[in-house]
Amino acid sequence: MSNNRSSHRIAVAISAIILAAAMIVAAITTLEGVETRHANNEIQPGTTGLDHPHPPLDRAPGEPVK
Repeated sequence: MSNNRSSHRIAVAISAIILAAAMIVAAITTLEGVETRHANNEIQPGTTGLDHPHPPLDRAPGEPVK
């Protein structure tokens, strides 16, 4: 019976090592895909400005649509 417990502990230890290695690899591959750029106020090339204003509505606010 002692031999059975020893083999069980070895199997659990090996599984824990494999799980820890898989978690480390997953964390590294996830962090490689993350962009670390920060927002700034500089205008990007090709930006033309704000959108054109919309035409006024045909009805007043709160007035039902006909």
